[in-house]
Amino acid sequence: MTVTDVPFLSCGIVLARECDSGWLTLILRAYHHWDFPKGLREAGEQPLETAIREVAEETGIDELSLDWGERFTETGPYGRGKTARYYLGRTDIADVVLGPSPETGVPEHHEWRWVSFDEAYDLSSPRVRGVVQWARQIVGA
Repeated sequence: MTVTDVPFLSCGIVLARECDSGWLTLILRAYHHWDFPKGLREAGEQPLETAIREVAEETGIDELSLDWGERFTETGPYGRGKTARYYLGRTDIADVVLGPSPETGVPEHHEWRWVSFDEAYDLSSPRVRGVVQWARQIVGA
């Protein structure tokens, strides 16, 4: 399946940050749902470009590296036929600024947390738990 085969492809990045206690990941809450930073592709944008843009827009983090390459995982369709593609990135930035939505002018998320991968698994929905497990295995957390 190619990118053009998925009409509503949401792209994001599971951010990992190493600290003294081990690896942490950034998870965002919108209402009662925890997820990683992600959003829909804009016209002409490649999925990885979308993912990097969305991280910067939603968290203020614009310094990250793809230490594990450009591999990704995707969720099955959810919501209104959306598929989510997640890459794995590393950052040293701990401070997060929840940016406003370009459509509404208010932040899309209500809360953010740097948590262990175990905590991210416990907070997330079944759709996101598979992504947490994928990232945890690659990072070695």
